[in-house]
Amino acid sequence: MESFDFLKSVFANHNLSHWSWTPLQKPLSMDFYKAWIDKSYHGDMAYLKNHIPQKETPQTLLPKAKSAFVFTMDYGLKKNTLPVKNLNIAAYAQDVDYHLWFKDIINKLCADLKSLYPQNEFIGFTDSSPVLERDLAYQAGLGWFGKNTCLIDRKRGSLFFIGEIYSTLAYPQAKSPTPVPDHCGTCDRCIVACPTGAIEPQRVLNATKCISYWTIESKKVPPIELREQFSDLFFGCDICQTVCPWNIKVRDLMSPPAEDPTEDLRMILTSSNKTLLRLFAGTPLSRAGGRGLKRNALIVIGNKKIHALKNVVSAFLHDPELGELAQWTMDKLSDSCKIENKSTP
Repeated sequence: MESFDFLKSVFANHNLSHWSWTPLQKPLSMDFYKAWIDKSYHGDMAYLKNHIPQKETPQTLLPKAKSAFVFTMDYGLKKNTLPVKNLNIAAYAQDVDYHLWFKDIINKLCADLKSLYPQNEFIGFTDSSPVLERDLAYQAGLGWFGKNTCLIDRKRGSLFFIGEIYSTLAYPQAKSPTPVPDHCGTCDRCIVACPTGAIEPQRVLNATKCISYWTIESKKVPPIELREQFSDLFFGCDICQTVCPWNIKVRDLMSPPAEDPTEDLRMILTSSNKTLLRLFAGTPLSRAGGRGLKRNALIVIGNKKIHALKNVVSAFLHDPELGELAQWTMDKLSDSCKIENKSTP
Protein backbone atom coordinates (compact mmCIF):
# COMPACT_ATOMS: atom_id res chain seq x y z
CA MET A 1 0.00 0.00 0.00
CA GLU A 2 1.36 3.40 -0.96
CA SER A 3 2.38 5.75 1.86
CA PHE A 4 0.93 9.25 1.67
CA ASP A 5 2.92 10.76 4.56
CA PHE A 6 4.70 13.12 2.18
CA LEU A 7 1.39 14.91 1.56
CA LYS A 8 1.84 16.64 4.91
CA SER A 9 4.60 18.77 3.42
CA VAL A 10 2.51 19.43 0.29
CA PHE A 11 -0.34 20.80 2.38
CA ALA A 12 2.04 22.71 4.65
CA ASN A 13 3.34 24.60 1.60
CA HIS A 14 -0.14 26.12 1.34
CA ASN A 15 -0.34 26.87 5.10
CA LEU A 16 -2.88 24.08 5.51
CA SER A 17 -1.48 22.44 8.61
CA HIS A 18 -4.81 21.23 10.01
CA TRP A 19 -6.30 18.66 7.66
CA SER A 20 -7.43 15.10 7.37
CA TRP A 21 -8.58 12.57 4.80
CA THR A 22 -11.61 10.29 4.66
CA PRO A 23 -13.48 7.98 2.29
CA LEU A 24 -16.26 9.80 0.44
CA GLN A 25 -19.68 8.42 1.29
CA LYS A 26 -23.22 9.52 2.03
CA PRO A 27 -23.15 12.12 4.84
CA LEU A 28 -23.84 10.70 8.28
CA SER A 29 -26.24 13.57 9.05
CA MET A 30 -28.22 13.42 5.79
CA ASP A 31 -31.49 12.32 7.41
CA PHE A 32 -31.06 15.01 10.08
CA TYR A 33 -30.51 17.58 7.32
CA LYS A 34 -33.63 16.54 5.43
CA ALA A 35 -35.71 16.76 8.59
CA TRP A 36 -34.32 20.26 9.17
CA ILE A 37 -35.37 21.26 5.65
CA ASP A 38 -38.83 19.74 6.16
CA LYS A 39 -39.31 22.05 9.17
CA SER A 40 -38.52 25.03 6.87
CA TYR A 41 -35.77 26.04 9.27
CA HIS A 42 -33.70 27.09 6.25
CA GLY A 43 -35.99 30.06 5.67
CA ASP A 44 -35.65 31.66 2.23
CA MET A 45 -32.40 29.85 1.45
CA ALA A 46 -34.02 27.67 -1.19
CA TYR A 47 -30.65 26.54 -2.51
CA LEU A 48 -30.16 24.47 0.65
CA LYS A 49 -33.15 22.36 -0.36
CA ASN A 50 -32.24 22.32 -4.04
CA HIS A 51 -28.77 20.99 -3.20
CA ILE A 52 -30.02 17.86 -1.43
CA PRO A 53 -29.24 15.47 -4.34
CA GLN A 54 -25.61 16.68 -4.63
CA LYS A 55 -25.12 16.60 -0.88
CA GLU A 56 -26.60 13.13 -0.50
CA THR A 57 -24.56 11.67 -3.36
CA PRO A 58 -21.15 13.45 -3.51
CA GLN A 59 -20.23 11.62 -6.71
CA THR A 60 -22.69 13.83 -8.61
CA LEU A 61 -20.05 16.56 -8.26
CA LEU A 62 -17.13 14.34 -9.24
CA PRO A 63 -17.94 10.97 -10.84
CA LYS A 64 -15.89 8.08 -9.43
CA ALA A 65 -14.79 10.18 -6.44
CA LYS A 66 -13.55 7.91 -3.67
CA SER A 67 -12.15 10.19 -0.99
CA ALA A 68 -12.09 13.73 0.36
CA PHE A 69 -9.38 15.89 1.86
CA VAL A 70 -10.76 18.31 4.47
CA PHE A 71 -8.99 21.48 5.64
CA THR A 72 -9.64 24.16 8.23
CA MET A 73 -8.28 27.72 8.42
CA ASP A 74 -8.55 29.90 11.53
CA TYR A 75 -10.16 33.31 11.22
CA GLY A 76 -10.71 34.40 14.81
CA LEU A 77 -7.63 36.63 15.03
CA LYS A 78 -7.78 38.35 11.64
CA LYS A 79 -7.59 42.14 11.80
CA ASN A 80 -10.46 44.31 10.64
CA THR A 81 -9.50 45.50 7.14
CA LEU A 82 -12.95 46.90 6.33
CA PRO A 83 -13.54 50.59 5.57
CA VAL A 84 -15.82 50.70 8.64
CA LYS A 85 -14.26 50.09 12.06
CA ASN A 86 -16.99 50.92 14.56
CA LEU A 87 -19.72 48.44 13.65
CA ASN A 88 -20.36 45.12 15.35
CA ILE A 89 -19.51 42.71 12.53
CA ALA A 90 -18.98 38.95 12.81
CA ALA A 91 -15.30 38.08 13.07
CA TYR A 92 -15.21 36.04 9.86
CA ALA A 93 -16.53 39.00 7.85
CA GLN A 94 -13.92 41.57 8.89
CA ASP A 95 -11.48 40.73 6.10
CA VAL A 96 -11.44 39.79 2.42
CA ASP A 97 -14.16 37.29 1.51
CA TYR A 98 -12.76 33.84 2.25
CA HIS A 99 -14.64 32.40 -0.71
CA LEU A 100 -12.02 34.18 -2.81
CA TRP A 101 -8.70 33.54 -1.09
CA PHE A 102 -9.51 30.16 0.50
CA LYS A 103 -10.88 28.77 -2.76
CA ASP A 104 -7.76 30.03 -4.52
CA ILE A 105 -5.55 28.10 -2.08
CA ILE A 106 -7.60 24.95 -2.55
CA ASN A 107 -7.52 25.26 -6.34
CA LYS A 108 -3.72 25.59 -6.29
CA LEU A 109 -3.53 22.53 -4.08
CA CYS A 110 -5.74 20.63 -6.55
CA ALA A 111 -3.21 21.50 -9.26
CA ASP A 112 -0.34 20.22 -7.10
CA LEU A 113 -2.17 16.97 -6.39
CA LYS A 114 -2.97 16.56 -10.08
CA SER A 115 0.72 16.86 -10.92
CA LEU A 116 1.52 14.16 -8.37
CA TYR A 117 -1.33 11.88 -9.46
CA PRO A 118 -2.06 12.69 -13.11
CA GLN A 119 -4.37 9.69 -13.50
CA ASN A 120 -6.71 11.02 -10.80
CA GLU A 121 -9.14 13.92 -10.58
CA PHE A 122 -9.40 16.59 -7.89
CA ILE A 123 -12.03 19.29 -7.35
CA GLY A 124 -12.11 21.82 -4.51
CA PHE A 125 -14.97 23.45 -2.61
CA THR A 126 -15.77 26.02 0.05
CA ASP A 127 -19.12 26.39 1.80
CA SER A 128 -20.73 28.05 -1.23
CA SER A 129 -20.83 24.61 -2.85
CA PRO A 130 -23.39 21.83 -2.26
CA VAL A 131 -21.28 19.99 0.32
CA LEU A 132 -22.20 19.11 3.91
CA GLU A 133 -18.76 20.21 5.01
CA ARG A 134 -19.19 19.97 8.78
CA ASP A 135 -20.37 16.39 8.34
CA LEU A 136 -17.34 15.67 6.16
CA ALA A 137 -14.99 17.32 8.66
CA TYR A 138 -16.54 15.25 11.45
CA GLN A 139 -15.99 12.08 9.43
CA ALA A 140 -12.38 13.16 8.91
CA GLY A 141 -11.87 13.51 12.67
CA LEU A 142 -11.42 17.30 12.72
CA GLY A 143 -13.97 18.02 15.45
CA TRP A 144 -17.41 17.27 16.87
CA PHE A 145 -20.83 18.83 16.31
CA GLY A 146 -21.28 21.39 19.08
CA LYS A 147 -24.60 22.32 20.63
CA ASN A 148 -24.32 25.60 18.70
CA THR A 149 -24.22 23.41 15.53
CA CYS A 150 -20.63 24.49 14.75
CA LEU A 151 -17.77 22.02 14.36
CA ILE A 152 -15.55 22.32 17.45
CA ASP A 153 -11.94 21.27 17.97
CA ARG A 154 -10.59 21.02 21.53
CA LYS A 155 -7.42 22.98 20.76
CA ARG A 156 -8.72 25.44 18.17
CA GLY A 157 -12.33 26.03 19.11
CA SER A 158 -14.74 26.69 16.24
CA LEU A 159 -13.61 29.98 14.68
CA PHE A 160 -12.34 28.49 11.44
CA PHE A 161 -13.33 28.01 7.81
CA ILE A 162 -13.73 24.56 6.28
CA GLY A 163 -12.70 23.60 2.76
CA GLU A 164 -12.51 20.28 0.98
CA ILE A 165 -11.21 18.47 -2.09
CA TYR A 166 -13.05 15.54 -3.65
CA SER A 167 -10.71 13.03 -5.28
CA THR A 168 -10.80 9.83 -7.30
CA LEU A 169 -7.74 8.82 -5.28
CA ALA A 170 -8.58 5.88 -3.04
CA TYR A 171 -8.30 6.36 0.72
CA PRO A 172 -5.40 4.19 1.90
CA GLN A 173 -7.01 2.74 5.03
CA ALA A 174 -9.79 0.22 5.47
CA LYS A 175 -11.78 2.53 7.77
CA SER A 176 -12.43 6.26 8.09
CA PRO A 177 -10.55 8.25 10.76
CA THR A 178 -11.94 7.94 14.27
CA PRO A 179 -14.60 10.63 14.92
CA VAL A 180 -13.90 13.06 17.75
CA PRO A 181 -16.05 12.39 20.86
CA ASP A 182 -18.55 15.01 22.00
CA HIS A 183 -16.96 17.36 24.53
CA CYS A 184 -19.88 19.73 25.09
CA GLY A 185 -20.97 17.78 28.14
CA THR A 186 -23.70 19.50 30.15
CA CYS A 187 -22.70 22.98 28.99
CA ASP A 188 -25.53 24.93 27.38
CA ARG A 189 -24.04 28.44 27.29
CA CYS A 190 -24.62 28.84 23.55
CA ILE A 191 -28.30 27.89 23.85
CA VAL A 192 -28.89 30.24 26.78
CA ALA A 193 -26.92 33.14 25.26
CA CYS A 194 -28.64 33.20 21.86
CA PRO A 195 -30.69 36.44 21.96
CA THR A 196 -33.44 35.17 19.66
CA GLY A 197 -33.70 31.57 20.85
CA ALA A 198 -32.53 30.26 17.49
CA ILE A 199 -30.64 27.30 18.97
CA GLU A 200 -32.86 24.40 19.93
CA PRO A 201 -31.98 21.17 21.77
CA GLN A 202 -30.40 18.29 19.86
CA ARG A 203 -28.06 20.64 17.97
CA VAL A 204 -30.76 22.25 15.84
CA LEU A 205 -30.49 25.82 14.53
CA ASN A 206 -33.67 27.53 13.39
CA ALA A 207 -32.25 29.92 10.80
CA THR A 208 -35.49 31.90 10.67
CA LYS A 209 -34.68 33.16 14.18
CA CYS A 210 -30.93 33.56 13.65
CA ILE A 211 -29.43 37.07 13.59
CA SER A 212 -26.84 36.02 11.03
CA TYR A 213 -29.60 34.83 8.71
CA TRP A 214 -31.54 38.09 8.96
CA THR A 215 -28.52 40.40 8.61
CA ILE A 216 -26.73 38.47 5.85
CA GLU A 217 -28.77 35.88 3.97
CA SER A 218 -32.33 37.15 3.97
CA LYS A 219 -33.45 39.92 1.63
CA LYS A 220 -36.45 40.69 3.82
CA VAL A 221 -36.95 42.90 6.86
CA PRO A 222 -36.91 40.83 10.07
CA PRO A 223 -40.08 40.43 12.15
CA ILE A 224 -40.79 43.10 14.76
CA GLU A 225 -40.56 40.60 17.61
CA LEU A 226 -36.92 39.82 16.77
CA ARG A 227 -35.53 43.27 16.01
CA GLU A 228 -34.82 44.44 19.55
CA GLN A 229 -32.85 41.25 20.19
CA PHE A 230 -30.34 42.24 17.50
CA SER A 231 -28.94 44.98 19.75
CA ASP A 232 -26.00 46.56 17.85
CA LEU A 233 -25.20 43.47 15.76
CA PHE A 234 -24.82 44.95 12.29
CA PHE A 235 -23.66 41.98 10.20
CA GLY A 236 -23.70 38.44 11.50
CA CYS A 237 -23.45 37.23 15.08
CA ASP A 238 -20.68 35.46 17.02
CA ILE A 239 -22.47 35.08 20.36
CA CYS A 240 -23.01 31.31 20.26
CA GLN A 241 -19.31 30.87 19.52
CA THR A 242 -17.75 33.50 21.77
CA VAL A 243 -19.55 32.17 24.85
CA CYS A 244 -18.26 28.66 24.13
CA PRO A 245 -15.52 27.60 26.61
CA TRP A 246 -13.59 25.98 23.78
CA ASN A 247 -13.16 29.42 22.18
CA ILE A 248 -11.98 31.19 25.31
CA LYS A 249 -8.38 31.64 24.13
CA VAL A 250 -9.43 33.20 20.85
CA ARG A 251 -12.28 35.18 22.38
CA ASP A 252 -9.99 37.00 24.81
CA LEU A 253 -7.80 38.17 21.93
CA MET A 254 -10.65 39.46 19.75
CA SER A 255 -10.98 43.25 19.66
CA PRO A 256 -14.46 44.70 20.29
CA PRO A 257 -15.67 47.44 17.94
CA ALA A 258 -15.35 51.06 19.01
CA GLU A 259 -18.27 52.40 21.01
CA ASP A 260 -19.70 55.02 18.65
CA PRO A 261 -20.96 53.68 15.29
CA THR A 262 -22.77 56.91 14.33
CA GLU A 263 -20.60 58.04 11.43
CA ASP A 264 -20.29 54.56 9.93
CA LEU A 265 -24.07 54.19 10.03
CA ARG A 266 -24.55 57.66 8.58
CA MET A 267 -22.26 56.79 5.68
CA ILE A 268 -24.17 53.59 4.94
CA LEU A 269 -27.59 55.26 4.96
CA THR A 270 -26.55 58.25 2.85
CA SER A 271 -24.53 56.33 0.22
CA SER A 272 -26.10 54.87 -2.91
CA ASN A 273 -26.41 51.10 -3.15
CA LYS A 274 -23.88 51.09 -5.99
CA THR A 275 -21.42 53.06 -3.88
CA LEU A 276 -21.77 50.57 -1.03
CA LEU A 277 -21.21 47.62 -3.36
CA ARG A 278 -18.04 49.26 -4.65
CA LEU A 279 -16.91 50.10 -1.12
CA PHE A 280 -17.39 46.56 0.16
CA ALA A 281 -16.44 44.70 -3.03
CA GLY A 282 -14.48 41.54 -2.26
CA THR A 283 -15.72 41.43 1.35
CA PRO A 284 -18.52 39.37 2.92
CA LEU A 285 -20.57 42.56 3.47
CA SER A 286 -21.29 42.72 -0.25
CA ARG A 287 -23.47 39.63 0.18
CA ALA A 288 -26.17 41.67 1.90
CA GLY A 289 -26.22 44.27 -0.87
CA GLY A 290 -26.68 47.98 -0.35
CA ARG A 291 -30.33 47.61 0.60
CA GLY A 292 -29.54 44.92 3.15
CA LEU A 293 -26.80 47.01 4.77
CA LYS A 294 -29.21 49.95 5.10
CA ARG A 295 -31.80 47.63 6.63
CA ASN A 296 -29.23 46.51 9.19
CA ALA A 297 -28.22 50.11 9.90
CA LEU A 298 -31.81 51.11 10.66
CA ILE A 299 -32.15 48.28 13.19
CA VAL A 300 -28.92 49.23 14.98
CA ILE A 301 -29.94 52.90 15.11
CA GLY A 302 -33.29 52.01 16.64
CA ASN A 303 -31.80 49.65 19.21
CA LYS A 304 -28.94 51.96 20.18
CA LYS A 305 -31.18 55.07 20.21
CA ILE A 306 -28.83 57.12 18.02
CA HIS A 307 -30.77 60.40 17.90
CA ALA A 308 -28.08 62.13 15.84
CA LEU A 309 -29.28 60.11 12.83
CA LYS A 310 -32.99 60.87 13.18
CA ASN A 311 -33.06 63.10 10.08
CA VAL A 312 -31.19 60.51 8.06
CA VAL A 313 -33.65 57.80 9.11
CA SER A 314 -36.66 59.98 8.26
CA ALA A 315 -35.54 60.03 4.61
CA PHE A 316 -36.53 56.34 4.40
CA LEU A 317 -40.07 56.69 5.74
CA HIS A 318 -41.58 56.48 2.26
CA ASP A 319 -39.17 53.88 0.93
CA PRO A 320 -41.24 51.00 -0.55
CA GLU A 321 -39.01 48.34 1.02
CA LEU A 322 -37.66 49.97 4.16
CA GLY A 323 -40.42 52.43 5.03
CA GLU A 324 -42.02 50.26 7.73
CA LEU A 325 -38.63 49.57 9.31
CA ALA A 326 -37.71 53.27 9.21
CA GLN A 327 -40.96 54.07 11.04
CA TRP A 328 -40.10 51.41 13.64
CA THR A 329 -36.71 53.08 14.09
CA MET A 330 -38.29 56.53 14.40
CA ASP A 331 -40.71 55.15 17.00
CA LYS A 332 -37.78 53.75 18.98
CA LEU A 333 -36.07 57.14 18.92
CA SER A 334 -39.28 58.90 19.95
CA ASP A 335 -39.92 56.45 22.80
CA SER A 336 -36.45 57.00 24.20
CA CYS A 337 -37.01 60.78 24.06
CA LYS A 338 -40.22 60.39 26.09
CA ILE A 339 -38.41 58.31 28.68
CA GLU A 340 -35.61 60.87 28.93
CA ASN A 341 -38.07 63.74 29.31
CA LYS A 342 -39.95 61.94 32.09
CA SER A 343 -36.73 61.33 33.97
CA THR A 344 -35.64 64.96 33.70
CA PRO A 345 -36.37 66.86 36.95
